[in-house]
Amino acid sequence: MAPNTSRVFYVNAVSYPVFLEILGRRPDVHVDRLHADSPPAEVATVLTQAHAYQIGATRDELPLRFHGTAALLAETSNLLVVSSNGAGFDTVDVGACTSAGVAVVNQSGGNKEGVAEHVLGLMLALSKRIGETDRFMRTRPNIPRTAYMGHDILGRTVGIVGLGNVGTRVAELCRGLFRMRVLAYDPYLTAEQTAARGAEKVTLEALLAQAHYVSVNCPRNAETLGMIGAREFALMQPEAYFITTARGGIHDEAALAEALASKRLAGAGLDVWAKEPPEPDHPLLRFDNVLASPHTAGVTHESRREMGRYAAEQILDILDGKRPPRLINPEVWPAYRERFARIRGFATAE
Repeated sequence: MAPNTSRVFYVNAVSYPVFLEILGRRPDVHVDRLHADSPPAEVATVLTQAHAYQIGATRDELPLRFHGTAALLAETSNLLVVSSNGAGFDTVDVGACTSAGVAVVNQSGGNKEGVAEHVLGLMLALSKRIGETDRFMRTRPNIPRTAYMGHDILGRTVGIVGLGNVGTRVAELCRGLFRMRVLAYDPYLTAEQTAARGAEKVTLEALLAQAHYVSVNCPRNAETLGMIGAREFALMQPEAYFITTARGGIHDEAALAEALASKRLAGAGLDVWAKEPPEPDHPLLRFDNVLASPHTAGVTHESRREMGRYAAEQILDILDGKRPPRLINPEVWPAYRERFARIRGFATAE
């Protein structure tokens, strides 16, 4: 192997073959695959040589040994970047990476269509009570049709928490398809920026009080962890639906179960969970007016292919000395550039 070969590694599997196909076109890039039970000597060799780590984004699917922590970074003296498989980066200690001069990137936007369409699917299925009627047709077919009367969503109000790539696409679909009023809570956007993305900027409290559908689309971080709890559910209208395709832990599952049990909400559509996958006897799975999916909103063939392309092209940009387009910790750049020049032998872009 040539001495200037770039080394990329991943653990267990990548979610998208196109990632390996794109990297495989570069003769100067070598990809290593580790397993949870790889021999320690093999792991040590791969970690020491690696320039890029394509890391799994789901906490419960990646062994803790391979999370992007300070302990792992101590074994990767040549590592330049930790690249998340998805938009989320729950398996990465961003602060530790920044302290070590390691860039963190994600694939934000790669699965926005899949996730946004999932949100719309949950909105429609909940409003039309499709899940309930499907179940009851199989077990109680003689119930009158009017017992499961639903609602049209045309012209109703949706509240979007987090107006990033997915949230913006949800807003676009809701406005374009159903002429909905779109409210948004995103403290990082001005009123003008929010309007440019097709929504009205409001406080979280105002959003919860006015929306018929609350869609959570923000990242999980120190600011959003536990953001939606009993107080927030109490602000919602009794005919409102709570929908989340973001991350588990942003909403309080026990508080949501209590709100549903006391009929303070019309229902919920849940794609993410505090523990994934949830146990079959999870309290929220007992409600007929809850639609559940196991964090599959962005798991479509098209989204996975796009995420793989994003990831491979971004890693190649990094290895070629370019500034990555989806850098999570931009404050790392000065220290990163110094390390890059020392490790790679040439300078990065400014």
